[in-house]
Amino acid sequence: MSEEPKAEADACGERRRSIGDYMRSGEWGDYWSTKISRVAEGKIWVRGYPLEEIVENLSFVEASWLLLRGELPSQKQAAIWDLLLRSAMDQQFISSAVCAARYVASAHPESPIPGLAAGILAHGSVTGSPRPAAEMIYEAYDLMQREKLSPEETAARIVDKYLGEKRLVPGFGHPIHKTMEPRAELLRRKVKELGGWGDKGQLFEAIHAEVARRTGKELPINLAGMVAAVYCELGFDPIEIEALAAMGYGYAIVAHVVEEIREGVPLRVIPDALGAKYVGPPERHIPPRQAQGRPKKR
Repeated sequence: MSEEPKAEADACGERRRSIGDYMRSGEWGDYWSTKISRVAEGKIWVRGYPLEEIVENLSFVEASWLLLRGELPSQKQAAIWDLLLRSAMDQQFISSAVCAARYVASAHPESPIPGLAAGILAHGSVTGSPRPAAEMIYEAYDLMQREKLSPEETAARIVDKYLGEKRLVPGFGHPIHKTMEPRAELLRRKVKELGGWGDKGQLFEAIHAEVARRTGKELPINLAGMVAAVYCELGFDPIEIEALAAMGYGYAIVAHVVEEIREGVPLRVIPDALGAKYVGPPERHIPPRQAQGRPKKR
């Protein structure tokens, strides 16, 4: 006999019912449920607060924090998150997200939405997502707490693991900024001034120092790594961090998409002058034996 499927647990340890649970019980009362908002005739509540109170009393950052985290932020949390949301801004065409967005917008100038969607979809582990670094920081922090290690001992263990598995340690290096990533350094300085740089940020710095010692390379902390460290300090989950980083860069994508539609070149291409290069075989022809028996062109 096959075993009954085990109930899953969410991030808070609460039981998550599977579709099989609903099918077996026939009870569908909580199949669509949410802790985020509620609507009734003439009323909207977000996380329990009447919407009119939120609009009248909270900033955009405070309201967004409430929506995502379920509770109101402290002044420090709101200030640090506001700083995070402003830290990326734009970086010309270095971001693959911008290039993808403008390419699509050039082919679909009727609406900015396809270009915006393309830009969001172009975010990934090699295009500036802070999620890999966030996952590493949480893994390292759990190891440090569990085995009562120093930040330096923890960093050595984590770097050993990544290098032993022939994986890049995430959060370091930049294609343009070889010695210092200006946005990352500014973010760290301002977060420290706000009193928000704690154990996880210091652990990330220890990992950075260990990478430099082991590899002999002075790779700068990049923005994705610094963003990851700050979001970890604020207690965000890696899934949230990945999504919010893409959303945070969304305003830059909107700016580029609108500029492309208004001022760009319809149907962008990659000509030889901009690096397009064919590297396949030279011109060749089908051998006679392959062409035998085929009807001739008229």
